[in-house]
Amino acid sequence: MAFISSGTTIIDNGAFSASLGSKVLIKELTASASATLSFVDGTDGVVLDSTYPIYRFEFINCHPSVDIGSEMQFQGSTDSGSNYNTTMTTTAFYTAHNEADTSTQLFYYATKDQAQGTGFQPLSLYDTGNDNDQSGVGELFIYNPSSTTFVKHFISHYGGTSRSDYRNSGFVAGYFNTTSSLNGFQFKFASGNIDAGKIKLYGIKDS
Repeated sequence: MAFISSGTTIIDNGAFSASLGSKVLIKELTASASATLSFVDGTDGVVLDSTYPIYRFEFINCHPSVDIGSEMQFQGSTDSGSNYNTTMTTTAFYTAHNEADTSTQLFYYATKDQAQGTGFQPLSLYDTGNDNDQSGVGELFIYNPSSTTFVKHFISHYGGTSRSDYRNSGFVAGYFNTTSSLNGFQFKFASGNIDAGKIKLYGIKDS
C-alpha cells in the first residue's frame, strides 16, 4: 500500500520514496552574556565547506544586555576566525510598526549599507529592546562560502521589538567580495552582550 500526499508518493511498500528534508542541523550555539558567537569550519563540529552549497543561520530570541546600539551584526573570515574583516558590499531596507498603531515606516537604510567595507554588517538595522519580553529573531543565508571562483552572496531577514515598542524588520543582502573561501562567521550586538538566545547553523543539500 502506498501513502500519497498532494499527489506525491511518500511511502510505497514500506519504503520512503520522497525526500525527508534537505535542511541538516550542523551546530547550535546558546548565548549566556556572550560578547560574540562564532562558527568556524572544523571547530567543535562546525562544517562550512563544500559539503553544502547553501548555509542557513537561524536567530532565536536573541536578547540584548542593552537597548541602545543593540543591532545584531555579522562578519565573515577567510583565515579560520583569526580576523573578521572581509570586504563586502551590501544593501538594506527597513520596515516598522508600533504597538499604538500610530506610526509605520518603510525606507532604504543608506547608513546601514556598505560599499567595499570591512566592518560588521548590521542585520537588524535597529536596536532590539532589553526588556524581559523583548528579543530578536531572523535568518541568514550564505551561498557557496567555500567557492574559490565566485564572490559569496548572502541574504537575510532579521527583526525584533525595539525599546520604543516597534516591531521592526531589517532586510539585508550583499556579497563578500573575495574569491577566497569563507570559513568562519561571527555574530554580535553592536553594543553590549547577547544575554540569551540561540543561533543555529544548518546546511542545505542540493537535493
